[in-house]
Amino acid sequence: MGSPDRGTAEQDTRAEHEAPRQPAPERARPGGGLARYVAAATLARTADGGAVVAIVLLVTASGAPGWLAGLLGACITAPHLLGPLVARSLDSCRDGRVLIACACTIHGATLAASVLLYPVTWPAVTGVLLVASGLVGPLLTGGISSRLPAIAGPDRVSQRRAQGWDVATYGIGGTIGPSAVAAVSAWAGPTVAALILAAGTFAAAAVVRLLPYAPPAAAAAEVPRPAQTLRLMAVTGRLRRMLYLTVTVAFSVAALPIAAVASTAMFHVQPAAAGVLTAAYGLGGLAGSAGVMCRPLRGDADRLVTRLAGLVAAALAVAASSGSFAPAVAAYAAAGVMNSFFFAATLAARSEFAPPQLRGQVFVWVGALKIAAGSAGTAAAGVVITGEPQVPLFLAAALILAVAAASVLDRRSAGRLQTE
Repeated sequence: MGSPDRGTAEQDTRAEHEAPRQPAPERARPGGGLARYVAAATLARTADGGAVVAIVLLVTASGAPGWLAGLLGACITAPHLLGPLVARSLDSCRDGRVLIACACTIHGATLAASVLLYPVTWPAVTGVLLVASGLVGPLLTGGISSRLPAIAGPDRVSQRRAQGWDVATYGIGGTIGPSAVAAVSAWAGPTVAALILAAGTFAAAAVVRLLPYAPPAAAAAEVPRPAQTLRLMAVTGRLRRMLYLTVTVAFSVAALPIAAVASTAMFHVQPAAAGVLTAAYGLGGLAGSAGVMCRPLRGDADRLVTRLAGLVAAALAVAASSGSFAPAVAAYAAAGVMNSFFFAATLAARSEFAPPQLRGQVFVWVGALKIAAGSAGTAAAGVVITGEPQVPLFLAAALILAVAAASVLDRRSAGRLQTE
């Protein structure tokens, strides 16, 4: 009789090789709805990314203390971590488009109500509405991404080119969205900015309903529960490696804004120049997504995730080594490019390796853990940064390289078990 450890390892290997490499052909709609998908995802993610900025500006402009602004901002961001608890419905409902459209509508309605009621009611009421808005937020991010495999087409090149578009919508939502909110707030006030975001989610709901229909991959009773999905991700090697590398990279790149602010004195530039560094990172991310659209990633997604994580680490190390402002700007832009390529590879891994009956949950689980890792990375960078502003970036690069090396050993171990 084999040892328990060996039996578990063999189950790991079987689970890894049973996971499908390609999205199920019967669900694919070649070329159908990609433009509508991009429009819906951009509108929804711009609202999701800009909402916290609008809330913070609204509270600050009213003269309320900063702690209240931070607390209400957290009310709309923290519930994203509960996304896996609502994600099962993505895989079990009869028509996922209806669910996502409802989520967009709820997000927009609660956001609009919160900003309109804030001046005339207790902050607690606003907080409750923002929590409701945040709870459906994961369906606007990972939930929408889970629809892409059924839209882009069955072949891998089409899938990966579409994933480049998906990365771009995240970049627009996370970079341009908050900037647009700040600009509108300066012109017409944060309430107007928030209402524009709410209107965007209503429009996204309408466009989502126009996406091609994809039938559920399994009966509701066959869809695993959130804890079961997480366990399957842990025992399936390709999903496991994608997950811990995604978490590691999200934790590490979160040090960039902290390092940007702290390094302006070292570069002998104005503190406001930190915005140039972070903007370079954001623009690099958009350029990277454009690169994936023009030249889709090739090769096995499992190995791509490891290699591209290593390139993100290299870009962080170059940024940490920059001795003047101009090279630092270029390094931050390169980090954005590499992170977009890495993100596209993780999307490919989720699409190609997750069993169809839990693909939506996998997308949302990864998104929730990525958000948590990013928040933890920002806090950790603030703790370790001292007189040397580049220390967090060196540590972040070293961490990614260590985990990437561990993923190589993990893959080789799974390969040896397969041959035994």
